[in-house]
Amino acid sequence: MNNILEVNVEDFDCWVDSGTTRKQLNNYLKDTGLWFPIDPGADACIGGMCSTSASGTNAVRFGTMRENVLNLECVLADGTVINTAGLKARSRKNVAGYNLTNLMIGSEGTLGVITKVALKLFPQPETILSAVAPFPDVASAVQSTVEIMQTGLPIARIEFLDEKSIQANNIYNKMGLDETPTLFLEFHGSKGTVDQQAEAAMEICKENQCKFPLLLQLVDQQCL
Repeated sequence: MNNILEVNVEDFDCWVDSGTTRKQLNNYLKDTGLWFPIDPGADACIGGMCSTSASGTNAVRFGTMRENVLNLECVLADGTVINTAGLKARSRKNVAGYNLTNLMIGSEGTLGVITKVALKLFPQPETILSAVAPFPDVASAVQSTVEIMQTGLPIARIEFLDEKSIQANNIYNKMGLDETPTLFLEFHGSKGTVDQQAEAAMEICKENQCKFPLLLQLVDQQCL
């Protein structure tokens, strides 16, 4: 129940068993130039992520499991096996009949047991740039988030931690972050693209009293 059954590189999708884990899938996809971006913070199995409609820090750009599942094979309580979007279907546009796929996602096993999943895949970003932006208060951090989203920047991740969360993180991970409300941001794309995105986002943060924004080193996606 943890096999990767089919990868359609040209169509940016795949079929996997429900027991396949997120990291297992992305390790398998490394050489294809594709990846599955939904990251709930743990190496969860794909079936469990569907059952709970998992999301994670990439949801701001890629959405949740609900937006990234094309089809499900499920076993109902009476033993009937169904495909929620049709047998072996993996079309991204499906307006025929009930949307059973989204009905099953988030149902937590109460409607049926998920056995196979068809997923959308995305191109691996050439480079990744992260940023840490501390603020004097929560309102400034929230206002920066709103303005960044309003600009239409294709930001990959944006997470907020208040001072108590930063303090707990410093203790647990032995870090030295400034214990103030902080935004953590991540940008994906080519080097030129992420530089422009980060520059625009940091300008917004500075206008909202960001103390000292820190841009972190570019990361090669192939190493992730």
